[in-house]
Amino acid sequence: MKLHLKLAVATVAVIAGSAFAGVAMAADCGTDRKIDIAEMNWPSAAALARIHATVLEKGYGCTVELVPGDTVPTLAAMIGKGEPALVPELWPNSSKEAWEKALADGAVVDLGPAIAGGLVQGWYIPTYVAEAHPDLKSVEDLPKFASLFADPDDPSKGRFVSCPPGWACEIMDANFFKAYGLGETFNLFSPGSAGALDATISQAFLRKEPIVFYYWGPTAMMGRFDMTRLEMAPFDEAKFACMGDPACPNPEKTDFIVPEAVKAAASWLPQEAPAVAEYLGKVSLTNAEVGRMLVWGEENKADAQAVAENFLKTEEAVWSKWVPAEVAEAIRSSLN
Repeated sequence: MKLHLKLAVATVAVIAGSAFAGVAMAADCGTDRKIDIAEMNWPSAAALARIHATVLEKGYGCTVELVPGDTVPTLAAMIGKGEPALVPELWPNSSKEAWEKALADGAVVDLGPAIAGGLVQGWYIPTYVAEAHPDLKSVEDLPKFASLFADPDDPSKGRFVSCPPGWACEIMDANFFKAYGLGETFNLFSPGSAGALDATISQAFLRKEPIVFYYWGPTAMMGRFDMTRLEMAPFDEAKFACMGDPACPNPEKTDFIVPEAVKAAASWLPQEAPAVAEYLGKVSLTNAEVGRMLVWGEENKADAQAVAENFLKTEEAVWSKWVPAEVAEAIRSSLN
């Protein structure tokens, strides 16, 4: 009887051990090295860094550390030292030559887009304005609708809401303004700060008033309000390059560039942790999904960690597709 009991206990122990080993293997990080994740200094990138940190630590058993990041110095450190190991939202156009050289040299790896379809920027009107005025489709249509966007300080012209002084987009808007010949029918208005810009746009939307303005995404503002982008001439790289120059001698019609945001990794990460690289390769959020995430953060005055946790708790249908079932269960358990 005792022998049978011992054999039964031993059998259960072996089965249990095998089961636990299977889970551990499915969630194996693959490397004993610490994975530094750059937490860039804008909301979407900070939230993504926190999401990845939770998934890698709780789901894959990795040793993870979040480090402050900014595009140029972070990329330089990744190229030179292999740290940080991961940048969840890198804008390579900000350091294009260095990024392309690092890719060619094998110092870094592009794990695919961080934002599906790329980032967005352009000139927008509220969708309720677009629906009420179906003939207003492009920037070139604006002169016919100047009275709709009448400038309170000069009602003889329309008002275009640009960026705060000193921002790169303020310079670009001024050059686009010249390229499309809007000076005779519109005035450029530059709010004094980011807060003033958002307040101006929010007030118009909440009052259902007409407004035409520059904006970009993913942002909480784009997640909160339904905007329609005005069409522009086809994008021309050479023409757009002049748009960022305050002394551009002859601005010509073009569209804004579609900024790219990628998941960048030091070359050692996919070599030592292929399961982690496979996960990262599957991660891609739309502008709308990131926008919803940021809106929740603003409405709840939440920091990046709280935003990440809320996303993992409420958007399981999205993130569970990125990982094996065992990893998803480990993450789910850690959140509960």
